[in-house]
Amino acid sequence: MILVYTGTGKGKTSACVGQALRALGQNMRVAFGQFMKKDVGAGEQVMLARLLGADFLAGGKGFLRREEDVPAHRRAAEQVLVWAMDRLDRLDMLILDESLYALRAGLLRRDELEALMDAAGRAACHLVLSGRDAPDWLVQRADLVTDMGEVKHPWQKGITAQRGIEF
Repeated sequence: MILVYTGTGKGKTSACVGQALRALGQNMRVAFGQFMKKDVGAGEQVMLARLLGADFLAGGKGFLRREEDVPAHRRAAEQVLVWAMDRLDRLDMLILDESLYALRAGLLRRDELEALMDAAGRAACHLVLSGRDAPDWLVQRADLVTDMGEVKHPWQKGITAQRGIEF
């Protein structure tokens, strides 16, 4: 199956982590990769690294803020993609957090993501993708799509990111 968590609201990464835990609880083989996000010791990164070891990768460079940073971000995305493809044949579930951010930013190409989706299908590996702005072609192809909409967020009142909530 292909599962997509998208939308402007908070909770896409949390949904991915929950999906990983559910699969692990069923003795499934899981890998969890993060596009865009670098390893900053966020709570989920600490725990996923503990649980998954080499099957966890925070392979990003952080937010893409400047055009001159695109080549470095593209190289990082390519490395996450290679890491993911190398694991497919031995996994039951592959989770790629912020893959849609990388896709929207042009760091991950549609043909690359479609090739990964095809390979996951051949390997009978569930694929979980997250990020804002899921394109229509992906929504059509996915088996499950959840759109997380923001109703209210503390940042609207000037409250900064909180330990254990956002990181």
